[in-house]
Amino acid sequence: MKNAILFAALAVFSMCHIRARAQQNPILPGFHADPEIVYSNLTNRYYIYSTTDGTPGWGGYTYRCFSSADLKEWRDEGDVLNAKDGQIPWADGNLWAPAIQEVKTGKGKYKYYLYYSANPKAGDGKQIGVAVGDSPTGPFVDYGKPLISAAPNGCHGQQIDVDVFVDPRSKKPYLYWGNGYMAGAELRKSMTAIKPQTMKVLTPEGGTLDDYAYREAPYVFYRKGTYYFMWSVDDTGSPNYHVAYGTAKSPLGPITVAREPVVLRQDPSKAIYGTAHNSVINIPGTDDWYIVYHRINRHYVNADKNPGVHREVCIDRMEFNADGTIKPVETRK
Repeated sequence: MKNAILFAALAVFSMCHIRARAQQNPILPGFHADPEIVYSNLTNRYYIYSTTDGTPGWGGYTYRCFSSADLKEWRDEGDVLNAKDGQIPWADGNLWAPAIQEVKTGKGKYKYYLYYSANPKAGDGKQIGVAVGDSPTGPFVDYGKPLISAAPNGCHGQQIDVDVFVDPRSKKPYLYWGNGYMAGAELRKSMTAIKPQTMKVLTPEGGTLDDYAYREAPYVFYRKGTYYFMWSVDDTGSPNYHVAYGTAKSPLGPITVAREPVVLRQDPSKAIYGTAHNSVINIPGTDDWYIVYHRINRHYVNADKNPGVHREVCIDRMEFNADGTIKPVETRK
C-alpha cells in the first residue's frame, strides 16, 4: 500500500514537473523573433510563425511554424515559406515579421493568408506580400507581386511589420504596417490587395522612449466593443524595447493612447530584456488572453554580442482591469 502511495505521489510530481517545464519561457527552441500566433478552426491547434533569427543583418529567409494544442508544448512544423527557393517570384530574402489570417470558405474549409515583408529583387527597400494556403502549414503560394511597395505620402521608413485583422463587427479585413510610422487600410475581399482610398496614417503622436513613442510592429485586436492598438517602442536591439498601447472606436482609429500605456517591458531583476514585437491570442470561448512576444536572449544583451538578432519567443498571460484597460504583463523567466 505504501509503495502504491509513493508511486502515485512520484507520478503526480513528475506530471507537475513536466507541466512546469513546458510553461517556461522561451517556448520555442533556438533564435526566433516577431512571433505571430493564430488559432486554427480547421485543426483545433495554435500556430506560431516567426522571423528566423540568429543571422547577421536580420538575414533569415524562411518562416518556421510551430503548433500546439495547449500553448505549452510546441511541435516544429518546419518551414512554410522560403524566399530563396522560388516560392516568392518577386523577392529574394530577408523575410521579417509574418502575420496570418484564417478565412472560412465553406463547411469545414478554410484559406490561410500569410503576410510578410521581404527584399524585392528589383531593390527599392522592403515590401509587403502575401501567400495563400489551404492549411496553417501550407503549402503557401505567393500572390505574385507585393501588396505594399512604398510608404504613404509624407511618411519615411520601411514597409515592414505587417498585421492583419478582421473586424468581428463588420467582417471587413484590414492591414496595418510600418516602421517609423503606422499605416492602416481596408483589404479587398480577395485579401490580396488593399483599398487605396481607405489608407490612413495612424501613428500615435508624442511619447518618449520611456513610454509610448511609436517605432514599429502594430498589432490590432478587438475586445468588448473596443479596438486595441499595440506597438513597439525603441529599437529591437535595445534592452528597453517594449510594448505600448492605445484604443479606438473603429479599426482605422483615431487612436487614443492609454493613460498608462506600457503593457510589457524588461525586468532586469529576472534577466529579461527587450520584450516587444508581440501578437495576442484569445482562448476560444473564454475571456482568457495571452501575449506572445520576443525578448533578447540574456547571453546576448551587451552591444558587442549583436542583441538585435539573438531573440527568443515567449508567452505570458495578459489581463484586463474592470474598465477594459490592460494590466502590465508579468513576465516569466
